Amino acid sequence: MTTPMNVLLLGSGGREHALAWKIARSPLLRRLWIAPGSAGMATLGDCVALDPCNPAAVALFAREQGVDLVVVGPEAPLAAGVADALSASGVAVFGPSAAAARLESSKSFAKEIADACGAPTAAWRRFDALEPALAFVATQGAPIVVKADGLAAGKGVTVAATEDEAAGALRDIFAEPGATAVVEEFMAGEEASLFALCDGRRAIAFGAAQDHKRAFDGDKGPNTGGMGAYAPAPVLTPAVALRAMETIVRPTLAEMARRGAPYRGVLYAGLMIKDGAPRLVEFNARFGDPEAQVLMLRLESDLLPLLLAAATGRLDEAPRPAWRDAAVVAVVMAARGYPGACARGEAIDGLSDAEAAGATVFHAGTRVEDGRWLSDGGRVLSVCAEGGTVAEARRRAYAALDRIDWPGGFARRDIGWRALGQ
Repeated sequence: MTTPMNVLLLGSGGREHALAWKIARSPLLRRLWIAPGSAGMATLGDCVALDPCNPAAVALFAREQGVDLVVVGPEAPLAAGVADALSASGVAVFGPSAAAARLESSKSFAKEIADACGAPTAAWRRFDALEPALAFVATQGAPIVVKADGLAAGKGVTVAATEDEAAGALRDIFAEPGATAVVEEFMAGEEASLFALCDGRRAIAFGAAQDHKRAFDGDKGPNTGGMGAYAPAPVLTPAVALRAMETIVRPTLAEMARRGAPYRGVLYAGLMIKDGAPRLVEFNARFGDPEAQVLMLRLESDLLPLLLAAATGRLDEAPRPAWRDAAVVAVVMAARGYPGACARGEAIDGLSDAEAAGATVFHAGTRVEDGRWLSDGGRVLSVCAEGGTVAEARRRAYAALDRIDWPGGFARRDIGWRALGQ
């Protein structure tokens, strides 16, 4: 499509702000709606009070407004079936069906698919009750990995160093009625994220990044949705990326099509890499957050034709993505207490100063009252900067972050440490 497009973007976080920022720069864009969006995105498109997890309402809005493409940001609308409703209404959607999104919404389903297509991954078992899971951990020992078998916003995983820690994680999971858990072999190596655009039959690599899941410096503290990211990822060399595409991504795509659930959208493969060999940690059915922020800043190509080609089964006709010869680092500022309970409504000053220092600031949890920015979430801002190297990009990101005045916020100070050591 070369005619101007009407686009609806679903979501309100930092990932969606980055996607909106990139989409808004497309010469193919006629109009952009963001549902529900946020104050931070208001200059990029029209924010509308529409529930992304209400498939019928989203499909109705798209039909009435003449939307040419819907881009789904977070995972919850996918699991709710929003892509199915849009497809049934004849609206192109970048994002998988609910059946295909089970690659993220069910850890055990993803493992079954990996086993069926021969994708290298950790040995695993699924449990519907606490006692058998505890008995299994006792036979396997530690370290061992415990996962809630469902959506958990990137926080439902415990890499347990001891059997007691694994038992505690299992008790937390099974405290919820009807819960299931996946217990996996611990995989040694370095973790990285590979992204692929998929059109149901074909897949093309779409960049790589590394994020930092733990809350505090030195990879200490609880798992979070992500406290920072950088790209490119030195460990994910072109050879490793090609191997992952050929042994993990494309076999998975073929298996999903064979099962009648062709996968369209972005497939995010979390990988564990050791001695140049990638193994699958998990799949996500959407862009990572904050990985999307660094990818969008590095992407030289127009994003819209790529998203449309994936959504309409025409990736073979799309140009391959081109990337800027630069490194990008994103540092997340979060409210103190995150990922637990944290305060909202705290004043944030200095955002314009950070941007004047060369950063791009994406909003994940803010609102505006009486002309002032206020915190309104756990992860609140992503402060991003680029440079010729990861070290230079990191220096610029922290220099900009230090201009932000928010006493109630905190950030890790070691984002990018793996790249700096290589």
